[in-house]
Amino acid sequence: MLFFRNYKLLLLLSLQLAALPIHAQYQADNFIEKLLKKHPERFSQILQNPEKYKVQVLYTKIDRNKNNVPHFTTHGYRVNTGEYFYPASTVKLPAVALAFEKLNKLGIDKYTPMFIDAVRPEQTAVKSDTSAENGLPSVAHYAKKILLASDNDAFNRLYEFIGQQEFNDSLHKKGFKESRILHRLESPIGPENNRYTNPVHFEKDGRIVFDQPAKYNEKEYNAPGPVLLGKGYMKDGALVNEPFDFTKKNFFPLEEQHRLLKTLFFPDQVPASQRFNLTDDDYRFMYQYMSQFPVETTYPASYTDDYYDGFVKFLLFGATKTRLPRHIRLFNKCGDAYGFLLDNAYVADFEKGIEFMVTAVIYCNEDGVFNDDKYDYETVGFPFMANLGKTIFEYELERKHANRPDLSRFEVEYDK
Repeated sequence: MLFFRNYKLLLLLSLQLAALPIHAQYQADNFIEKLLKKHPERFSQILQNPEKYKVQVLYTKIDRNKNNVPHFTTHGYRVNTGEYFYPASTVKLPAVALAFEKLNKLGIDKYTPMFIDAVRPEQTAVKSDTSAENGLPSVAHYAKKILLASDNDAFNRLYEFIGQQEFNDSLHKKGFKESRILHRLESPIGPENNRYTNPVHFEKDGRIVFDQPAKYNEKEYNAPGPVLLGKGYMKDGALVNEPFDFTKKNFFPLEEQHRLLKTLFFPDQVPASQRFNLTDDDYRFMYQYMSQFPVETTYPASYTDDYYDGFVKFLLFGATKTRLPRHIRLFNKCGDAYGFLLDNAYVADFEKGIEFMVTAVIYCNEDGVFNDDKYDYETVGFPFMANLGKTIFEYELERKHANRPDLSRFEVEYDK
């Protein structure tokens, strides 16, 4: 009887622990701060005033047992869901996952041509895509353009296919409850018009295989209160001396970005309810194009000429324009807008057998004015991201790993 009571108590405790919110699953200790303080030549400016730079960092160590099963230890630095940052292009990664998931539910191949119509003045239609090998738009090609070069129009088309309500409700059901994805990118159409999404249809062998009507989202996803940042913003060429209003802007907190990365790279290590319904080919596709360099790309052909290796590789490489090593791969989705610089990356060195995950954001807007195109990415943001990745990479090289990881799951074949 005593054993039975103890067993029930242990079971209850385990259920309570499993129900803990995701923010309780990292260590809010000073591990990262100590690591940064060992390199004052890299981080003294940031560490002297981290509130000014709104820095947040999550770093996950990965240790494998002899059966290659990973164990995660996550450390956080200044992680605070209540401190707003604009997520920029990092919202594109869940868009790819949700678009693939929706296609799987519909039984449609991701390479099937997808055509978008326009039924409202602010909407635009898509009948072709000259950057695709066959000249036709598809979810696969939009996903490729997102992951390779962070294409804004490609995100907008997936947003229209998924729909604003389905985008948010799907994330919330998977436990990403704080996220709010409310608008297209680089679009002036405003909050109300972003609740409308275009009609979409898929065609195969000359026939329509799925026809989705235009949608309007009746639900609202509101910030807890007004989100006002900075001291001014430019509007129609004039300075407005008031804080800029981010209340109706996208929100994708650091903890949820980091957990999304874990969900996509280690789906077996998260509860089934939090996973995306993706095929093995979907995962392979995402791993390939998250880590592939533009010069390794066949289509869009222009990427070979227009983009350098580090174009969307902020952590560790700092968007450098020099050729990057091929044995180290960043499987990442970064972003920069309104002075916020972000990266969300699973990092693997296939030669040395090193792997870890880092998600970070830094604010680079010295004058506190938005939309003036005077952001400090080059002098503050990129150096910080490069140094952060380098510092963690050096630590990983030095720390003891009981077992060398088998990273074959992430070794993918590139276009060329």
